[in-house]
Amino acid sequence: MQNIKGTYDYFGREQAIRQNVRTTLQELFELYGFESMDTTLLNELELLTSKYAGGDEILREMYQLADQGGRRLGLRYDLTIPFAKVIAMNPGIEFPYRRYEIGKVFRDGPVKKGRLREFLQCDADVVGIAGPQAEAELMQLAAEVFRRLEIPVVLKWNNRRFLGEILGAVGVPPEEQLSVMLTLDKLAKIGSEGVLAELTDKQLTADTVQRIAELLTLNNPGFGQLVEKYKLDGQPGALEVLALQQLIDAIGLGAVCVFDAFLSRGLSFYTGTVYEIFDASGSYTSSLGGGGRYDAIIGKLVGRDDIVYPTVGISFGMESIMALLGERPADTADRSGVLIIPIGGYLPQALVAAAALRASGIRTGVDTGSRKLKKTLAAASAKGIRYVIMVGESEAAEGKLRLKDMTLGSERLVTVGEAARLTAG
Repeated sequence: MQNIKGTYDYFGREQAIRQNVRTTLQELFELYGFESMDTTLLNELELLTSKYAGGDEILREMYQLADQGGRRLGLRYDLTIPFAKVIAMNPGIEFPYRRYEIGKVFRDGPVKKGRLREFLQCDADVVGIAGPQAEAELMQLAAEVFRRLEIPVVLKWNNRRFLGEILGAVGVPPEEQLSVMLTLDKLAKIGSEGVLAELTDKQLTADTVQRIAELLTLNNPGFGQLVEKYKLDGQPGALEVLALQQLIDAIGLGAVCVFDAFLSRGLSFYTGTVYEIFDASGSYTSSLGGGGRYDAIIGKLVGRDDIVYPTVGISFGMESIMALLGERPADTADRSGVLIIPIGGYLPQALVAAAALRASGIRTGVDTGSRKLKKTLAAASAKGIRYVIMVGESEAAEGKLRLKDMTLGSERLVTVGEAARLTAG
């Protein structure tokens, strides 16, 4: 008996950390005005394999199946396409619309650290805002998420339209630009030599490859440097970058959100801003999250290119975040609440007391009372439980409980109401 490769069960300390991360994300999603959504795991294969969906690499990794009626189905490989389906199917939704979803997705791809076959995605998307406001808010959200998780990050961002304008300026024909972008996106992994080697296999002239090589020699080129070099002032993509950069600087995110002219992300449906989040120390190289603007997807999915659904989203990678947090101690002390120990045959009294504490919102566990008291107290201390309540013959006779503060080492007889008040803090 074993788990399928790339799938895991979570419990104990690891699950406690995962739940803390999930709670942090959910609290911030709602704080930023996002509405919860739960989309379907099963979807029509035609939807998931649409040319406007995930791209060739993801489609190769999709789990496909059929139901008893012979319908071709697939398990969702992300939360974006099912979300786009919801928007397309419900024209009465009022825009701008903000939603978040935390749910499992499935990909039959290579398994490595931070990348599984069954994993949790945590997405937030905004539909109905065409300008840079939505991107800026999602960047604020990302910065706050990782601040609360105490993970220093850098959010690298670019604009696919602007990158297309640069490629056009160096001679890349429109039909080859997406392919070239995806190669440039590998720069950090395969280096400039690897990028240029891959570019020679594309439908590009020797002069264009040489001009791209010159572009790659620029050391972290800034937006202004690129606009001046390639005479892009006033171009639509350049204006989008300028507007977002001004907003980023105005809200104080310039140190976290860094422009990267070669970032394009691997998904083919992004139309404007794209971003990816990385560990600022560089010790963990995989992405911690990412996203971008995909204005064309929803309209194309429903065959209505004439309807504009300006949309931008961000996704946080739970498995990558957990890979970074995995060595940290789980903060379970504030989650452990109270443990009630029945001594002798006083389980009914213990259960009545537990019900009263739970009714007051206090996390309460009831021990079996089968072990020696000394061992039970030691186990409670090891779990970070501060308060232990004991009820035995003498306590029951007085209609009270014995409350022990494990931190202070003190004991006192209290009523149920007093126990609730003292342990609530």
